[in-house]
Amino acid sequence: MNFDYNEEQQLLADSVRRFLQKDYDFEARKKILATKEGWSEEVWSTFAEMGLTGLPLSPDYGGFGGGAVDLMSVMEAFGEALVVEPYLPTILAALLIAKSRDEKQKKAILPLVAEGKMRLALASGERGVIGAPMADKVVLVRGNTVSIGTPGIVKSYRTVDDLAAADIRLENPEVMKDVAGQEVLDFGAALSCAEAVGAMKYACDTTLEYLKTRKQFGVPIGAFQALQHRMVDMFIAYEQARSMACLACSKVDSHENEKDRARAVSAARIKIADCARHISQESVQLHGGMGMSEELKVSHTFKRLTALGRRFGDADLHLARFASL
Repeated sequence: MNFDYNEEQQLLADSVRRFLQKDYDFEARKKILATKEGWSEEVWSTFAEMGLTGLPLSPDYGGFGGGAVDLMSVMEAFGEALVVEPYLPTILAALLIAKSRDEKQKKAILPLVAEGKMRLALASGERGVIGAPMADKVVLVRGNTVSIGTPGIVKSYRTVDDLAAADIRLENPEVMKDVAGQEVLDFGAALSCAEAVGAMKYACDTTLEYLKTRKQFGVPIGAFQALQHRMVDMFIAYEQARSMACLACSKVDSHENEKDRARAVSAARIKIADCARHISQESVQLHGGMGMSEELKVSHTFKRLTALGRRFGDADLHLARFASL
């Protein structure tokens, strides 16, 4: 399998990374988190202008018809930058709406999502609904039933990795018939793997840079063989995780075999959970005590990887699913 992006995908990845490096660095992110809302509407508008909010939607509704592989580069860049805007919940909820037979509802909602004028949230068994505080509508997946309604906020809070979430009650719910919710959840699980890969890349790169510059006994600590071995293990884990994420995204896009898709996604989630734990813990430990300080981005990356290791189901859930297929 070719794990390299094509020209269009690479151009998109480069443009997203340029924006995030210029206008969404760690200091800019801290300012966003210091606001009451905990996210930036200006950044969201920029995502829309770049075409990101319409990327996975059909051209019939103002989108570009992209798949999981097309979105991989975007999610990796978001993982590196630790983006807190509710991008993934919005596009997943929009894809569920797109699969419904209610053409009136699709025409009323999807073009607004593509233009960045409407945000959505997805409730799928998680204790809290990520993105609910800023969502106009919430799509609820419960078994084989998919419903849509407006969010009644019971309690708002931040997740451990700084995302805005809330406990909600779904108001004025409407059941969407014949919607395959699991296919979209697998789509989201695969993209969550890609986001984790981006965060792992940052953790590996910044730890390597620290080992090259931090000196002890008059030499960089990266000169010590024991630390070199640990660094190599981190990069091996990163490459394994990226390979599994690529496989999961390609299987999600193939639409050929539901069982193959489910096995690939669950296998990727299992591996991602293991690699996220290993890389996040090693990156903090190799930074020493300062690795847990709020002033360093690596500590926030640790929290994001910890959360991503459990999002869309933890390793135990996916092990059981994989074994049953």
